[in-house]
Amino acid sequence: MQFYPPEYFDDMKNGYTAIKTVPLSSVMGAEILNVDIANITDEQFEQVKDALFRYKMIYFRNQQNMSIDDQESLTLRFGEFGTDAYTQGMEGHPNVQRVLKEASSVVDWVFGDGWHTDSPFLEQPPSISLLQSLEVPPYGGDTWWSDAQIAYELLSDKMKEVIADLKVHMSAAFVLQNVNSGKPKLNDLTLGDMQLTVDQQKMIEGSFHPIVRTHPETGKKSLYCDTSYSMGIEGMTQAESKPLLDFLGWHNTREEFNCRLRWEANMLVIWDNRLCLHKAFNDYDGYRREMIRTIVNGEVPF
Repeated sequence: MQFYPPEYFDDMKNGYTAIKTVPLSSVMGAEILNVDIANITDEQFEQVKDALFRYKMIYFRNQQNMSIDDQESLTLRFGEFGTDAYTQGMEGHPNVQRVLKEASSVVDWVFGDGWHTDSPFLEQPPSISLLQSLEVPPYGGDTWWSDAQIAYELLSDKMKEVIADLKVHMSAAFVLQNVNSGKPKLNDLTLGDMQLTVDQQKMIEGSFHPIVRTHPETGKKSLYCDTSYSMGIEGMTQAESKPLLDFLGWHNTREEFNCRLRWEANMLVIWDNRLCLHKAFNDYDGYRREMIRTIVNGEVPF
């Protein structure tokens, strides 16, 4: 099975002279070589940005020289910081979120569990997410991504016609229900070892966004729905919208559209929420996992 022609991932044809890409799968994801994030040049950044839109998710190994300040600086080269809907950030770095699970924690849910695109219930959801690994378990804790652009492209023409003008209700109701489960007070929310600070009512009210959205820089269309936040379709009853959302949620995360990353310490991963979905896997009880996350503010989906 071939989703893109071989030349689609050809560095020479793509003009990548300052970086080297190594595809992670036949559909999406790539390792970027020859880049030190702490000392990234303008030429490298422009090629990294192009590679991000091409591969949807890119990653860099051995970035032990990268500081939190370096990650913040790189984030701002993509755009303004986004507002995190779940946490208040770190002391001294309000736009940086620590994603943590201690070795002693045994929980049903971890931050990022379930197929999703980041905070789609916001009026302006994050466009790009950056995640740096500080400490990872010796096994487990992988992250999956799924290509929402190819998922849209492989829909039938009739299905594309059906969903062309539909808007999906993105709400955190289901996620908050799971987070709240067993909690004594609604304002005492934790996920793993992370204290959450959320406006639950606003997150539940959510936003309506196009199921088919257009990338502002590439013009490509992608399927904007998931199995965590997509609660309904504007103008439809639940009985009418559920079968359609169930199908689209399954289709958008089909195994053949996926790539899977095994984390190492000192990695930086960047993905475009407008082009892909992702999920974390909670299979590393007994080991500590610590990440540093930043997000780029996005546009109102169109």
